[in-house]
Amino acid sequence: MAAAEQQDPATDHAIEVAGLTKRYAKSGGSEAKLALDGVDLAIPRGSLFGLLGPNGAGKSTLINILAGLVRKTSGSAKVWGYDIEADQRMAKAAIGVVPQELNIDPFFSPGELLEVQAGLYGVPKAERQTDRILKLIGLEDKRNSYARSLSGGMRRRLLIGKAMVHDPPVLVLDEPTAGVDIELRQQLWENVVELNKRGTTILLTTHYLEEAEELCDRIAIINHGKLVAHDRKRALLGRLDAKMVRVTVKEAITDIPDVLKPFEPTILDVSENGAPTEMTISYRPSVTTAGDIIGAINSAGLTILDLSTEETDLEDIFLQLTSQRKE
Repeated sequence: MAAAEQQDPATDHAIEVAGLTKRYAKSGGSEAKLALDGVDLAIPRGSLFGLLGPNGAGKSTLINILAGLVRKTSGSAKVWGYDIEADQRMAKAAIGVVPQELNIDPFFSPGELLEVQAGLYGVPKAERQTDRILKLIGLEDKRNSYARSLSGGMRRRLLIGKAMVHDPPVLVLDEPTAGVDIELRQQLWENVVELNKRGTTILLTTHYLEEAEELCDRIAIINHGKLVAHDRKRALLGRLDAKMVRVTVKEAITDIPDVLKPFEPTILDVSENGAPTEMTISYRPSVTTAGDIIGAINSAGLTILDLSTEETDLEDIFLQLTSQRKE
């Protein structure tokens, strides 16, 4: 029976970890390393969840523990309500992992690879969904082609298909678009969004922050093995209390008008003929509004020709949180 159809313990979370710790012992010339340091994380069912962090932050260790490939040092972890140790078989059946590496046998066709993978998971032939999966990942017409003839983007999609053969309710994508060109990356994300709409919980790790910002409804950031942020995307973006407004005024400005001095504007450009003038003003939305700034500009007798604001993005948050030193 497919994992998504099994009678699972009652929970609203697809993944739950509490106090999860992993310490790698000293080996050879390498020092002992604390890869995960008491991580608490709950991922709601049905979400498209982004897990971000610098290289070596602990993302892959967390994924490998959930997949049963690495043993935790302490703490607990559940997948679809099943403890990864007490209910190991059920937990593994509830998760599919798409790795970074293109580990595909080049001498098998996509159809054969999905059939073999389904057999490894013990899916009876009568319950296998090879054709449906190939159609879903856009490889229906490549069913009988050698995998070595597939493009890099197609191989990435085939990896997703391999992770889906046992119909897991949770799908983990570990840097799925690494090395993929823009067009193929877009196609891949369309497939991922469609899977999520069908009810699959997606856990995504990526270095492309703009992708996480566009796709994910919830985001967590891990750094030095610690979870430094975990919230809904909009709430997370609202943490950085900083915006900037860029204004072009008709008049030439050499001296800042008194009414604008409290906003500390920066003059960027005055055209050769003495006008117009472009300036920027950085402000904290919790203290000042764009309306306050516009009102001050009008009070100074200046004519606004153009105005734009620059919002906080995920990169700003990421850099702020991951640039903090390890305690």
